[in-house]
Amino acid sequence: MSRNEIFWQRLDALLERCEIVIDRPKGSRHPRFHEIVYKLDYGYLAGTSSNDGEGIDVWLGSDAAKMLDAVICTVDLDKGDAEMKLMVGCTAEEKEYIERFYNEWSDMGAHVVMR
Repeated sequence: MSRNEIFWQRLDALLERCEIVIDRPKGSRHPRFHEIVYKLDYGYLAGTSSNDGEGIDVWLGSDAAKMLDAVICTVDLDKGDAEMKLMVGCTAEEKEYIERFYNEWSDMGAHVVMR
């Protein structure tokens, strides 16, 4: 098994073990930047931790299969951090929206990594 396959299997295992908590449902506003309205559900994996000390972030799309087939790596110069966020059940259009979501802000950048 390749390193690439092992990486994705480990992420699949996290998704199986941990509940996805949606704390910013579709249509809600960002807590600090009220002009930002989420077009998809956004949350985290309960019982996990990411670079920022919070749970691993998850974007939840509309595809009923709810498969993990991409992650998005982000850089936030304002916070001085970089993170990987899971994209679960996201269509191609939803992945494009998420990438634009991060790249529209002058102090942020993002890149989608496909499975």
